[in-house]
Amino acid sequence: MSAVPSLTEFEHAAQSLAEVISHTPTLPSRALSDIHGGPVVLKMENLQRTGSFKIRGAAYRLSRLSAEERSRGVVAASAGNHAQGVALAAQALGIPATIFMPLGVPVPKLPRHPRVRGRGGAGGETVATSLRLAAEFADRTGAVLIHPFDHRDVVIGQGTLGLELLEDAPDVDTVVLGIGGGGLIAGVAAAVKARAAELGRTVRIIGVQAENAAAVPPSLAAGEPVDIVTRPTIADGILVARPGDIPFDIIKDLVDEVVTVSDDDLARAILILLEQAKVVVEPAGAAGVAAILAGKVSGPGTTMAVLSGGNIDPLLLQRVVSHGLAASGRYLTIRIPLPDRPGQLARVSELIAEAGANVIEAMHTRHGHGLQISDVILELSVETRGPEHSEHTLDTLRRAGFEPILVPD
Repeated sequence: MSAVPSLTEFEHAAQSLAEVISHTPTLPSRALSDIHGGPVVLKMENLQRTGSFKIRGAAYRLSRLSAEERSRGVVAASAGNHAQGVALAAQALGIPATIFMPLGVPVPKLPRHPRVRGRGGAGGETVATSLRLAAEFADRTGAVLIHPFDHRDVVIGQGTLGLELLEDAPDVDTVVLGIGGGGLIAGVAAAVKARAAELGRTVRIIGVQAENAAAVPPSLAAGEPVDIVTRPTIADGILVARPGDIPFDIIKDLVDEVVTVSDDDLARAILILLEQAKVVVEPAGAAGVAAILAGKVSGPGTTMAVLSGGNIDPLLLQRVVSHGLAASGRYLTIRIPLPDRPGQLARVSELIAEAGANVIEAMHTRHGHGLQISDVILELSVETRGPEHSEHTLDTLRRAGFEPILVPD
């Protein structure tokens, strides 16, 4: 059997999933189009059932199990979205499911289905550890391991998204989406390339990885999947140390380019999607938009960014928005040494108001920072409209004789 699924296989999967998944909207983004310099459309897979594309692969994989396999139950490991997909599909099919999840999984990603036995926190600190424990559980109990990306049926299920992309935007020239283990981009690349060829067109596929978990570029250089040492990233959904064998065989042949983005890029993407598109997206789901904002996607024609998931913890969203504001030059913290005499705080506030900026938080202290007895430190968190406005605010203070010190985020 060919490593690359056929168009017929994707079409069969789409038919079998028709009553399980939602056909998510595809909408243009004027703000991103202006930034990119060409038409940008968004595939809103964050609005999918369970809040992520993962339901596609999980549901199709479970639908292909034999009656004997279903009787043994299933086990999965996940940072969250795959768990939700397996849980919903297992509930629909009446299959007992056990899920191993790493410590610190965001609350919105926890499965909430009665037939699912959760082991959140019992899966160690990483998805790799959770996968190992899930595999051991499968060996011990006979449960069927439902891998999040390294299985042909999972790749085919995820690839049904590719058929929707061209149905919604038949003139799309470039598709940009995140890569973790590779199941989504492998399926989408295979389905899109096959459908486009049938239509007499070509479509570029660009993959995006978090720079702290970018295993695909070195794997491509080596010609085979390699393990890397990951570092922390807010994009937990694509925090994978090694691409899957099955997806990689497709990625190396069909994905045109792989780029990386920083956590600052991801935070900016979440912020602009929240403000301009009025949608909530998790960091991994914003990877395609982050690459566009970072100037790492070029080429003529229409570009589609896949918003692959929207399951973000509200507390993380709060921190990401603050970080995104800082990364966009719209939020700065400044420290101003002042003589300890009346009127100084009022004068600084007046100058910031004159500059059109807004004080969010203020701290006034006479202690620490090597202060003399007659000095104080004023630390302000200030909201501005962007980098130029931030610099104007600082210049306004400097022209008045103050010496603002920018505090790194």
